[in-house]
Amino acid sequence: MLSRACRRGIVTMASAELPSSSSPALQFQVLAQQGRARTATMKLPHYTAETPMFMPVGTQGTVKGLTSEQMQELDCHVILGNTYHLGNRPGPELVAAMGGLHSFINWPRGMLTDSGGFQMVSLLHLADITEEGVTFQSPVDGSRMLLTPEESIGIQNDLGADIMMQLDDVVPATNTDLARFEEATHRTTRWLDRCIAANKRPHEQNLFPIVQGGFDVGLRQLSMQQLIARNAPGYAIGGLAGGEPKDMFWRVVAQCAAGLPPGKPRYVMGIGYPLDILVCSALGADMYDSVYPTRTARFGVALVDTGVMKLKNAAFAKDMRPIDESCSCMTCRQYTRSYLHHVVTRGVSSASILVTYHNVAYMQGLTRRIRQAIKEQRLPDFSRAFLAGMFPAGNVPQWVVDALDVAGISLEGVAKLKPAHSFYEEVQAVQRIPAV
Repeated sequence: MLSRACRRGIVTMASAELPSSSSPALQFQVLAQQGRARTATMKLPHYTAETPMFMPVGTQGTVKGLTSEQMQELDCHVILGNTYHLGNRPGPELVAAMGGLHSFINWPRGMLTDSGGFQMVSLLHLADITEEGVTFQSPVDGSRMLLTPEESIGIQNDLGADIMMQLDDVVPATNTDLARFEEATHRTTRWLDRCIAANKRPHEQNLFPIVQGGFDVGLRQLSMQQLIARNAPGYAIGGLAGGEPKDMFWRVVAQCAAGLPPGKPRYVMGIGYPLDILVCSALGADMYDSVYPTRTARFGVALVDTGVMKLKNAAFAKDMRPIDESCSCMTCRQYTRSYLHHVVTRGVSSASILVTYHNVAYMQGLTRRIRQAIKEQRLPDFSRAFLAGMFPAGNVPQWVVDALDVAGISLEGVAKLKPAHSFYEEVQAVQRIPAV
């Protein structure tokens, strides 16, 4: 007789069969799988991180409002810095002279640096893209700065992060020009080869390529094939989190997570909404980053399992409960919603610190709960309970229903399900997607 897990389409594996990989500066070991989802350890030069994990963004080398010591208290495994901004100020030479970014910001755990390529989108009105690289007009002093693949890697070598990102040709998600996506896909591979050649510290720092291709299934498949051939220690899925329809977003994540090597980490760039992280983890992704939890905190918005709590609302003026009664973070232990409403509405500087602390704690707690659910083979039940709390009326977005269906997680009894529709005809014509 089939086990309950087998009847549900959940595949588990003996520990000896779980995927792993070893690179000079990264060892990745999957600890448990359930369906497409997996939890793993990722041993980096400075820290052994656990996945799925969320990486807070410290663009200028610091997470706004929090100290490095507080980030450790919150059990952040890896934080992110930005090559473009750190290259402008304080400059790679100063950081290198201080012993690298870890020493400069007093951070003993994992560090990832972005390449600066995303600024092609966010600062596009200040940038010109050619085969040589990206020429920026500095938002600081108006000077022109050429960022080439070689220059990006040179800065990141000086910063000394555990994981470096290649300079890629980023096209806004809202672009409708397929020829531009095709150009960017091939250019990203050419730039990767230049990044690999320029890397002076391949045994100390990991260089992750970035899968591009927009929403074209064939281009995404081509990009993956080209990047996998370079045998990198890990891979990123780029070109998302730019305002694209969610139905396109999850399909790209599903295709790439299924097509990338099973024994190496998969990083979905720019993802920070709790719902997105749950869905992407169910589809087999491992790493995420976003400014969303910290940026929204500065507007007095706290993250909770039911969605968001806007602390400026007058309803909280006399509410003596913590933000989240199940949260053990310092903010929830020591401060009430009433007090936080008071400082948030008056713009007191401590307000953003306290809410930021909670939001980072929430994100770390969410990924920790997802990891534990995978280890205990109860991710479907966890997902259904999480969505029932977020959507008590059963109005779960259809894209979530469809994505989790592909991941082998039924939301029957939780969501108002629409008639099932066939999916992945286009993807299956290009690559074999494992059945779940």
